[in-house]
Amino acid sequence: MLLPIKDLNPTRTFPFVNYVLIVANVVAYVWEEMLIRQQGEAAVVSGYGLVATRLLAEPSGELFTIFTSMFMHGGVAHLAGNMLSLYIFGDNVEDALGHGRYLAFYLLAGVAAAVGQLLTGLGSPIAMVGASGAIAGVMGAYMVLYPRAPILCVLLFIVITVPAWLMIGLWFALNLSSGLHSLGLGSMGGVAFFAHIGGFVAGLLLVRPLRSGRGPRESSQWEGWRPPPRRPSSRARYEAWRDR
Repeated sequence: MLLPIKDLNPTRTFPFVNYVLIVANVVAYVWEEMLIRQQGEAAVVSGYGLVATRLLAEPSGELFTIFTSMFMHGGVAHLAGNMLSLYIFGDNVEDALGHGRYLAFYLLAGVAAAVGQLLTGLGSPIAMVGASGAIAGVMGAYMVLYPRAPILCVLLFIVITVPAWLMIGLWFALNLSSGLHSLGLGSMGGVAFFAHIGGFVAGLLLVRPLRSGRGPRESSQWEGWRPPPRRPSSRARYEAWRDR
């Protein structure tokens, strides 16, 4: 599996909304852990996570959990993985949409993710938490806007550069396959694959309408299967300096 670690795509504006979202997720996680120590994990996760059966039974009283669940996480690894993806892909999407539209897009993608998961698990009593669905929307938007942008990924301890369409496309294919395989398994816990799928599809569909009226943005282009450039060794730099 390709693990993205960085994109090589310039931006012209400072992505302060993206940084605010990252900080908000980290702060929410710290707050979540503090509440868990006081009230217990079951009370906090079920109280602020999205539970399909409760939302359907009492929509007016549970609607807020669509948004609170978007800023909760199941552990440090869950948080770190999501924030890395948001950091890599979010700045360019914010640059393309503008700050206000990007925030609206992010929240709409999160709502679409919740709907996607609800539609495939109406009877589930398991609480859904995490920013993965909204970030899936960001990744879908990135693939539409910058399909050939070079993405640095780790594959079997080797760093390679691949086009965005390949890296994100493989991620989506894996989630789609896993989601279809999970159908009919009842209310088992685990990864909310259809939240990822719902958010991703929303990102594909929403990004161009929300970008209406904004000019084009520069984009780096993937140039083939090659490793990232290496810094010259100290000896090579010395010899270059000596030969000047």
